Amino acid sequence: MKNLILTHDQIQHTIKRIAYQIYETNVDEKEIIIAGINGGGIDFAKKLVDILKKITDAQITLCKVGMDKKNPLKSGVETSIPEEAYKDKSIVLVDDVLNSGTTLIYGVHHFLKTPIKQLKTAVLVNRNHKKYPIKADFKGISLSTSLNEHIKVEFIPKNNSVYLE
Repeated sequence: MKNLILTHDQIQHTIKRIAYQIYETNVDEKEIIIAGINGGGIDFAKKLVDILKKITDAQITLCKVGMDKKNPLKSGVETSIPEEAYKDKSIVLVDDVLNSGTTLIYGVHHFLKTPIKQLKTAVLVNRNHKKYPIKADFKGISLSTSLNEHIKVEFIPKNNSVYLE
């Protein structure tokens, strides 16, 4: 059974709010790296980039972060831009859902191997089931769910939605 949690319009409003929060946190930066984790994270990151490019003169760079979400330690983390491109920059690591924190913590670990200016995290849905000491600096909605429930984020043109299954 699917229960609608966020409608398309609510998601659009949330993405815009998070983009403005990112802008306010980075108001003095000349470049901001938006690093989206493969899957829903990159889709969410692209939407944030679109809005950020409209509201700031800073250079907004989209970085795709790839990893095996089931086993990030084994697969490692790869980025679509070289390390030099994000060195000494402000980075926002983006995923659609923060569940156990595994994906975000491995993403954070990857970026912290390089000297950076600051690192923040952004998620559309925070589920509060963390195994690791990681939090979302920017979040759309927090849900207290049971472990057997599943959050499904669908980024479909003109029909984005978040469901609890």
